[in-house]
Amino acid sequence: MPIVTTPHASRRLTRWGFDTAALRTWDRWELARGTQRLRVTSVPARHGPVGVRRALPPVMGSIVELVRDGRVALRVYVTGDTVSGSFLREVHERYPRLDAMVIHLGGTRIAGLLVTLDARQGADLVALHRPSLTVPVHFDDYDVFRSPLSHFLQEVRDRGLVGVHPVLRGDTVDLSGAAVPPGSG
Repeated sequence: MPIVTTPHASRRLTRWGFDTAALRTWDRWELARGTQRLRVTSVPARHGPVGVRRALPPVMGSIVELVRDGRVALRVYVTGDTVSGSFLREVHERYPRLDAMVIHLGGTRIAGLLVTLDARQGADLVALHRPSLTVPVHFDDYDVFRSPLSHFLQEVRDRGLVGVHPVLRGDTVDLSGAAVPPGSG
């Protein structure tokens, strides 16, 4: 099975011997098995303001869908490393119903510039999409992170947002209960 990634990362990973599927924004990759499909769609993500983005590799978010008998049984938004911007609203316009969101946080700052979602921006994104389940990740991996998980959890609590489920390293989350029947959410 290939690593589904950006064209930039795909070139490097291919040189290292990995099988990849390079996706530009809104491109799709599918894996079919019987009447089921796993579909990955690349969605916009940005590493900070324009000047910073030139110094950092391109990033992408993903919509991962499990399709059974032609119907979407589960839809998960994996934000990838990103900051807020109008481009994230486009994800909501194209995918107004999400069952779950895996949200990359951390409030990473490089030379004082924000390059990943902080607590406020993360809560804004949860408020926009209102998935049944939100799984915060990527919030304490590096010393450059400035926005701890506790700030995000407080921000979503203050806004009355529900369904946030932090996961410790090595733990798993069952997404099957997150699926919302079409038309009900």
